[in-house]
Amino acid sequence: MSKKPSLSAALRSVETRDRPAPPVPPQATEEDSGGGAPRPAQPPSRQGKKTIAGHFDPAVSRQLRAIGLEHDRTVQDLLSEAINGLFEKYGKPPIA
Repeated sequence: MSKKPSLSAALRSVETRDRPAPPVPPQATEEDSGGGAPRPAQPPSRQGKKTIAGHFDPAVSRQLRAIGLEHDRTVQDLLSEAINGLFEKYGKPPIA
């Protein structure tokens, strides 16, 4: 007498037959090899750049954006100016 196939094996074969193929993940780069969740592709303007962030009161964010609007500048421009000023204050070259 032959052995009947298991119910779980039969369910697995039906599952794989009806399931669409999983999406192909994007190719990992050398930068992505640090582990953790994969990062989305970066625009060319951000490639080779590093994020510098801090936590401030919401009023700081509003005031920074208001200054940007008043002077037709981006927050990125204002932060670069401020960081370069800090570098100069401490005798470092302004590279931001």
